[in-house]
Amino acid sequence: MSTEAPQSRIPSLRPPLWAVAIILILLGLALFGDKGVLRALQAGRQKTKLENRVRELEAANADLRKQIEALRNDPRTIENIARKELGMVKDDEIVYQFRNPPQKSVQSRPSTQAGE
Repeated sequence: MSTEAPQSRIPSLRPPLWAVAIILILLGLALFGDKGVLRALQAGRQKTKLENRVRELEAANADLRKQIEALRNDPRTIENIARKELGMVKDDEIVYQFRNPPQKSVQSRPSTQAGE
């Protein structure tokens, strides 16, 4: 007979390798999958950007509607456009046109060093 005491079997606290692998796979899918957390965060940021863009476009549309209304109903707006873009004047106005003098061509002179 042996004099050694029988070793008591202590259960191992390590989980089996297959369980760890499954947990890692599920965690990877939860983070990086098509419906994962990172994709949801990215979609939220994209939604915010698109909402801001929609607000900008709505404001631009409102400005354009005001311009359309002014063109339909305000004679001063039409007159201003005719003056600026078409160069029109009223019958009792005198137009002065000034011509720009021809530009003199500047000839480049050779540079001289200081002290010469």
